[in-house]
Amino acid sequence: MRLRRTPLAPGVAGLGLAGLALAGLGLVGLAMAAVAALYAALAPPSLDRSRNLSVLVLARDGSILRGFLTKDGKWRLPVAAESVDPLYRRMLIAAEDRRFASHPGVDPIAGLRALGQLVGRGHIVSGASTLTMQAVRLLERRPRTLGAKLAEIGEAMALERRLATDEILGLYVSLAPYGGNLEGVRAASLAYFGKEPARLLPAEAALIVALPRSPERLRPDRHPQRARRARDRVLRRMVAQGVISGRVYDDARAEPVPQRRRAMPFHAPHLARVLRDGAPALVEQRTTIDAVLQRQLEALLGRELAGLDRQATLAALIVNRRREVVAYVGNAAFAAASRRGPIDMARAVRSPGSALKPFIYAMAFDRLILHPQTMLDDRPRRFGDYAPTDFDGRFQGEVSAREALQYSLNVPAVAVLDRLGANRFAAALAAAGIRLRLPPATSEPGLAIALGGAGLTLADLATLYTALSHGGRVAPLRYRPVEPAPRGEAIFGPLGAWYVNDILAAAPPPPGMLPAEFRRGRHLAFKTGTSYGYRDAWAVGYDREVTIAVWAGRADGTPMPGSSGRVTAAPVLFKIADLLGPPAATAGPQPAPEAALLLSRRELPPRLRRLEPGPAHSGGPRARVPHILYPPDGAVIAWDGREVPLEAAGGRGPLRWLVDGRPLPPAAPRRAFYWRPAGIGFTRLTVIDTEGNSARATVRLVP
Repeated sequence: MRLRRTPLAPGVAGLGLAGLALAGLGLVGLAMAAVAALYAALAPPSLDRSRNLSVLVLARDGSILRGFLTKDGKWRLPVAAESVDPLYRRMLIAAEDRRFASHPGVDPIAGLRALGQLVGRGHIVSGASTLTMQAVRLLERRPRTLGAKLAEIGEAMALERRLATDEILGLYVSLAPYGGNLEGVRAASLAYFGKEPARLLPAEAALIVALPRSPERLRPDRHPQRARRARDRVLRRMVAQGVISGRVYDDARAEPVPQRRRAMPFHAPHLARVLRDGAPALVEQRTTIDAVLQRQLEALLGRELAGLDRQATLAALIVNRRREVVAYVGNAAFAAASRRGPIDMARAVRSPGSALKPFIYAMAFDRLILHPQTMLDDRPRRFGDYAPTDFDGRFQGEVSAREALQYSLNVPAVAVLDRLGANRFAAALAAAGIRLRLPPATSEPGLAIALGGAGLTLADLATLYTALSHGGRVAPLRYRPVEPAPRGEAIFGPLGAWYVNDILAAAPPPPGMLPAEFRRGRHLAFKTGTSYGYRDAWAVGYDREVTIAVWAGRADGTPMPGSSGRVTAAPVLFKIADLLGPPAATAGPQPAPEAALLLSRRELPPRLRRLEPGPAHSGGPRARVPHILYPPDGAVIAWDGREVPLEAAGGRGPLRWLVDGRPLPPAAPRRAFYWRPAGIGFTRLTVIDTEGNSARATVRLVP
């Protein structure tokens, strides 16, 4: 028996169908709304890992000076997708995700294709992971499970909702693994090709596309043949998809794969460390360093190390007219433990020897205390408890201020500082930001600061000498282009600066170095310095365009017998100057200021013909007891068999020295005193004046 359907009235039938249609649309709408709500509720992955990048310190041109590993020990360099070679980007998308620009984070077409291949062939032929899904996987490492895959799909869709396509591609090119601790295209390009990824050859681009699929198995520095085969497979796919031509394919296949991993750029490492530590939150810091000049300076100082002993090293700075540091070597042997390579000697506080003398004279010239033709006495003289001697133990008698500064005579410089006032001099430097570091037992600066009795850094000296070409105005050195150019503080005026410049420009070149006019190089005004006990050798040279500062010595502060600023540091200074090439016309000498007195001594006003004594003249109080200046108590001296200088001050002379209780033969009056040790080990030194007052120091001699 068949049942018969009772027909509905036309109006009723139409209403029923419309109701059903409306109900169906409502269900679809609810489903779409539910999907939309679910899509909106999907949480994107954390981007923290993409922010944990290697800090980079850059040269002025944007090239890398030095990078630093991330907290998890990776080379993960900041890179934007648009800064990578366009051919690489086209290859990557063609190989990994052809619909990258159009899908919502997952590619259903690729998913259906991969499923069909799995069912038809019984094994995985191709994957369905999009670049977005791979970026999610790189951001959050998960186990390879079905649940993790579903979470990855959800986060990929959420990431597409949050970021633009180029930003997602930027995550991939920053985080993709390339073997070892290399992550990201930029680190891979630098490590395997030695260049930035902005311009890649087709063979290079194909290799970088291939490596993340199995980074350890395909590492070209360990498995070059596997890497070549993987690269060539990518190249064949690129030909098939029309990304490259057959001719490009043939040329690319002929290219070898790199078989070693290069070191990351490592220039100006000490400066880079200082800047990184000063602003650790900055991922990139651009400096004023000239990349080419920096490499040239590092190479030059590396060669010059061959002329020094195994414990000695060099440091140097080059500063331009705008007070920008364009080259910085804190220690020429960063990797040498014997030379204390990691110690930044450009910022180490050391005794400057005679290198401060030009500023003493400049202040005295500026205050009309003396004139370059003023006569000074270079004879044995006592300033209270202080009795300086000249470097070679000889005295020149009556000399002009010009001669005294050119030949770096000690007694005249102390006499000028005595007249100027040591406190006034130190206060002027401090007001300009240059603080003299006095010995621990010294509360106020004394006359010994004229000869190195206070500490400075090489950067301090470069700052001061730059003032000589800026009319006496001291301003901080600049290490970043974004730093404003400060006006600075005048410690003397253009008159004092011009007199000193004119004097130092006529100083004779160091031994073995031809004058600038014969070398066709820069005509530098320059000054050298040697600290007590031959521990530090300095040379600073400058013209109107550039200031160059050089330090030589041992980082541990032990003496380098036989070295001096003139013999050791000055030749390096002039070789650095030759790196800079011929100077511009503006580097020539400045014209004399209107206030300059271009007169002979006889034409000078009477008060400027001879220097009058200052407050610490010989009539001042004497120290009641002597004290040992060098070697200080507790010093460790690297001894190579040569004589060791002994220096003492105070007491009533002549002073007598004893070694382990045995007296040494007296030295000639006013001559430097030297002692030849019998061997290594501990030694007790004693100095006694004529009234029986004494001072002692225990030192250790080591080979």
